[in-house]
Amino acid sequence: MKSIENIIGVDLGGTNIRAGKVVEEKIIQLAKESTPAAGSQSEVLEKLFAVIDKCFDENTKSLGIGVPSVVDVEKGIVYDVVNIPSWKVVPLKDILEDRYKVPIYVNNDANCFALGEKYYGKAKDCKSLVGLTIGTGMGSGLIFNGKLYEGKNCCAGEFGNIPYLNSNFEHYCSGQFFSEEKSTSAIETNKRALLGDPAAIQLYAEFGFHLGQAIKSILYAYDPEIIILGGSLTKAFDLFKSAMFGAIKDFDYPSVLTNLKIEVSELENSAIYGAAALYMNSIQH
Repeated sequence: MKSIENIIGVDLGGTNIRAGKVVEEKIIQLAKESTPAAGSQSEVLEKLFAVIDKCFDENTKSLGIGVPSVVDVEKGIVYDVVNIPSWKVVPLKDILEDRYKVPIYVNNDANCFALGEKYYGKAKDCKSLVGLTIGTGMGSGLIFNGKLYEGKNCCAGEFGNIPYLNSNFEHYCSGQFFSEEKSTSAIETNKRALLGDPAAIQLYAEFGFHLGQAIKSILYAYDPEIIILGGSLTKAFDLFKSAMFGAIKDFDYPSVLTNLKIEVSELENSAIYGAAALYMNSIQH
């Protein structure tokens, strides 16, 4: 379904708040402000309003916002927002609807990533997909039968928390692998690997192996048409993709691997598109 509506998507992060006006599947206006992460709840809200106000007009149909937190999707309440300590319990939907008088949709940022790919990215023709974000942590969003699946408490698809080895998948399949397991950083490892450092190249091979194990768990549980990878670590995809694909070769159902696609997101401003796609998801039957 193509949207010609004027929809605003908002990406609320601990560093920046970004908003975009999306019309006919294109962002036609962008706004950004630094997040006063150490500020009070009201200080963060005022900065959020300032960003939205730059894009909002009388033709705005709806507003979606992606937040790095647990979300009560029905009530639009966000809990314990990552890197914004003052946002413990914020009834964001009610606050924004009271101010802007349009339908407001609030969801977890990883769920928004998956929706962005469904409506604006590589999964437009897919009914089932998993959007997997690998960066500082590991997040995921699930699309089934063309709609976002969040579970009862917006916790569906939290693959990163599944126990693995002596910790969980997030520990081995995100930046935590480099910082906590190897006492370095993904950025530093990437630099060294690109210069041909064998030890750095081997680190990425190990990372790819662990990510492959996580993907096998995803396949057993959900069997999607496509898995789309996003997040900062995908910039090094060429350094770990061989090990990742090698790790899933022993999957018990070879026909699944034959049909499966695993791709890296190419959607610029994916967080904004994903938040805007919350409206599209809401009108699907």
